[in-house]
Amino acid sequence: NGRNKKNRGHTRNVRCDNCGRCVPKDKAIKRFHVRNIVDSSSVRDLRDAGAIEDYILPKLYVKVQYCVSCAIHAHIVRVRSAQGAKNRERPKRRFRKRKTDEKDDK
Repeated sequence: NGRNKKNRGHTRNVRCDNCGRCVPKDKAIKRFHVRNIVDSSSVRDLRDAGAIEDYILPKLYVKVQYCVSCAIHAHIVRVRSAQGAKNRERPKRRFRKRKTDEKDDK
């Protein structure tokens, strides 16, 4: 039920990054949290003070592992029916609509 073990007797436990619960590694919900190393307000200051033109700041990649209850609570995964759980397709990504400036229209 909700595991990815496949012919292994035991898998090691990992700790949930949110609550600290022990979860089997194959059952834990794993995601990469990608963010900039510096906050958005400091990016412009670094760009102005930098010597290298067109320098792209590296990103910070953090692998987070959640237990099932924390992943549901944080809206990382959804509860699905037994029939819906068999669906292995990725859900369609929803993109935010950007607000266009009124100055561009004039």
